Amino acid sequence: MGDYVMTIDGQAVPAEQTFGVINPATGEVFAQAPECTREQLDAALESAHKAQLSWKTDAAARAEALLAAADAVDAAASELGPLLTAEQGKPVAQAIGEAKGVALWLRHFAKLDLPREVIQDDERVFAEVVRRPVGVVAAITPWNFPLSMAAWKFAPALRAGNTVVVKPSPYTPLATLRLGEVLRDVLPPGVLNIVSGGDELGGWMTSHPLVRKISFTGSVATGKKVAAAAAPDLKRITLELGGNDPAIVLDDVEVEEVAAKLFHSAFRNSGQVCIAVKRVYVPERLHDDLVDALAAKARAAKVDDGMAEGTDLGPINNKPQFERVSELVSDALRNGATAVAGGGPLDRPGYFFAPTVLTGVSDGTRIVDEEQFGPALPVIPYRDVDDALARANATTFGLGGSVWSADPDRAADVAERLETGTAWINTHAALAPHQPFGGAKWSGIGVENGSWGLLGYTEIQVVHRSKR
Repeated sequence: MGDYVMTIDGQAVPAEQTFGVINPATGEVFAQAPECTREQLDAALESAHKAQLSWKTDAAARAEALLAAADAVDAAASELGPLLTAEQGKPVAQAIGEAKGVALWLRHFAKLDLPREVIQDDERVFAEVVRRPVGVVAAITPWNFPLSMAAWKFAPALRAGNTVVVKPSPYTPLATLRLGEVLRDVLPPGVLNIVSGGDELGGWMTSHPLVRKISFTGSVATGKKVAAAAAPDLKRITLELGGNDPAIVLDDVEVEEVAAKLFHSAFRNSGQVCIAVKRVYVPERLHDDLVDALAAKARAAKVDDGMAEGTDLGPINNKPQFERVSELVSDALRNGATAVAGGGPLDRPGYFFAPTVLTGVSDGTRIVDEEQFGPALPVIPYRDVDDALARANATTFGLGGSVWSADPDRAADVAERLETGTAWINTHAALAPHQPFGGAKWSGIGVENGSWGLLGYTEIQVVHRSKR
């Protein structure tokens, strides 16, 4: 796979110390990533601070640079994809698709403009509201979609005139480091810096005086720490945190059709998706049929190394998450649940877990109440829709949810009662660069994507001109 270096001020920067990166399909270290020192982080943030002074001045040049960056990423997608699979585990076609998604996001934001809004124009005053960049942005990304989540942050941040320092998860730093190499000669020095390291590095970033905004995607627990670190300096924050998405199936669905869509929505990336379906509420009379259909799809799915031909689901990304999923499923089974499919790890090296469909569980069981973030899905019967909604909403999470029905209008009436950032109808986890994405309750603060996400990287300035 070669040597890996950071990108700081447009230069390739190695580190004296490295840390091992594990291939989750084997459980073994296969590469070494640079461990950023505090001095190197200072250099990255200082370069971003200096670069921002000129980068913010020319919106047209920024748009052109983002389009050139998109072309460069497209050209490198076939290299980035296998590297992402090696460190993250997902099937290689999906990994290449994730790399191409970076280009899609760059092109989308390159074409967005920041509005200027005239709020008064009379004989006395001309006043308008304009948008100014916040400055240097610290972008901290997760291990499930490292390239996508980086692009969700740096594409709008750069378009708005900010500069960025990205820190990927230590479980999946390599493809993001390589992305920095791809963009190093496309973007001006200091505009986009990529550093790698552990939790200590994240702490240095969130408390650093040159950082004016933090964009973080990860767990609720870490998100609270980020918010606390940002508070003393009043840094702006966008937090995209955990989800425990409910899917409510109504009594008029065609079970096989819905089961296929639900399975994909729950098990894609081996369930390691913040917005995945995490629990299904189904009418009592349809419960057994839906469980059987989901179980059949779970048993038919090919679970293997993401580089193997025909792989549907790869391994869980890392040992702590593998152990967490194992414990949540074991806890459910100890408390009376039945694994209609799966139920435990596969007997092979790596962090492979059989796609698991659980029945005999309900609210109050950990795997229903908590976010499992893995290939295990509880299916819960209900008697009436009001009860299903109450149970779906009885959580501190509020990222997304979906309602499934042969009557889209009926489903919409139910979906609008979900206490979530996004409520889908007859689909789930349908995301796009123009569509805002964020969570209610503990699932986040602020939104990403679309014009709303772009504005999140700006401050309002009123320009007030007296005509007298």
